[in-house]
Amino acid sequence: MSLANQQFNSCDQVTEPAWKIKLLYDGECPLCMREVKFLQKRDGGRGLVMFVDIADDDYIPEEHGGVDFETAMGRIHGVLPDGTLIQNVAVFRCVYETLGMGWVYAITKLPIFGAIADFIYGIWAEWRLPLTGRPNLTTIISQRQQRCNIEGRCRMD
Repeated sequence: MSLANQQFNSCDQVTEPAWKIKLLYDGECPLCMREVKFLQKRDGGRGLVMFVDIADDDYIPEEHGGVDFETAMGRIHGVLPDGTLIQNVAVFRCVYETLGMGWVYAITKLPIFGAIADFIYGIWAEWRLPLTGRPNLTTIISQRQQRCNIEGRCRMD
């Protein structure tokens, strides 16, 4: 476990993180932000879900399962405390279970329904940028690269 994933108490003893899943989300996606705000409200400050905005210029892939910006923009990812990466509907299922609303995605645990849900999510992931009025991924990456070159602070890997 890396130091970024650890918390220290007053005796400087290493303890497990309070969060159960890191949710990597696109903070520039209006629909994603609606979902994140809902989930943050459900978390109620407990810190069970660590919300990580991949669109933030300070996003560092190595601190979040090694998921680079382009990959994270392609579909939703989550990172478990042990470093395990999950993606697609499994991320939503884990987040909702963590927040006590597992019944919302419970049916996706069944293989056929899980496969259907992942298929539908894949369509959404492919079309979410144009459906939310945003440029394509190539343009977003190019704009980010230009901004990073000027500001000299964000990571592209």
